[in-house]
Amino acid sequence: MSPLELFAAALGVIAVWLTVKQNAWCWPIGLVMVLIYSWIFYDIKMYSNVLLQVIYAALQVYGWLQWTRRGPTLEVRAITWLPSGAVFIGLGLGVVVSLVLGGLMANFTDAVQPWLDAALTGFSLVAQVWMAQKRVQCWPLWIVIDVIFVGLFVYKELYVTAALYGMFLLLAIQGWREWQRTPALAQ
Repeated sequence: MSPLELFAAALGVIAVWLTVKQNAWCWPIGLVMVLIYSWIFYDIKMYSNVLLQVIYAALQVYGWLQWTRRGPTLEVRAITWLPSGAVFIGLGLGVVVSLVLGGLMANFTDAVQPWLDAALTGFSLVAQVWMAQKRVQCWPLWIVIDVIFVGLFVYKELYVTAALYGMFLLLAIQGWREWQRTPALAQ
């Protein structure tokens, strides 16, 4: 456990809690967190997760813009459900990214757990895009991803990060409950 990992974990808890509460400051705080974690994951040879953090950085900006857009033709994004067809397309894209990235990492790098790391990366991207779009389905996907991440980080002896993802899991459960109770939730 390093002070840097501890700091990044603290930022992560704050960012996800703010997401649950629909506070747009989750995005800039999350940006700092993912930049720090890109370095941490590089150091332990989890290259798919390094790539994930870099993409997360761009998605943090996207999320900020989605959650703060204003103007005569742009309303602040509301929480909505994705149609089932869009859910299957998103999950299918997660599978494709997982397979392509896993193959690249397994064959061309010295990555640790290349297939699992790639699968978590692929599906995390889907969940992150859905979160930026305020789709309720982001939360059950995050729940599954966070459970698996906890095990992976324990295996890699990143105990603070494993605890962080355990907290993410609890926050994802809370987010799923709160977002489903939103009065203006459109089906």
